[in-house]
Amino acid sequence: MRLDKYLKVSRLIKRRTVANEACDAGRVSANGKPVKASYDVKAGDIVEIQFGQKTLKVEVLIVADNVRKDDAPAMYRELL
Repeated sequence: MRLDKYLKVSRLIKRRTVANEACDAGRVSANGKPVKASYDVKAGDIVEIQFGQKTLKVEVLIVADNVRKDDAPAMYRELL
């Protein structure tokens, strides 16, 4: 699954266009490297997203196309 779609489906970022813009601006990295929105997300990847001064680091657990809002947090695990 594309990274921008994963960020939207997992509800880490609210809209896919915003996720796409964040990737283009270099604020999203996977496994320590800056990636584009077209990056293919796999289970086990470590994704970092910079929101201004705050950085969110998560491990991808599940990659699924359609997920209910209540189940979205089960797609990833937050890391410190």
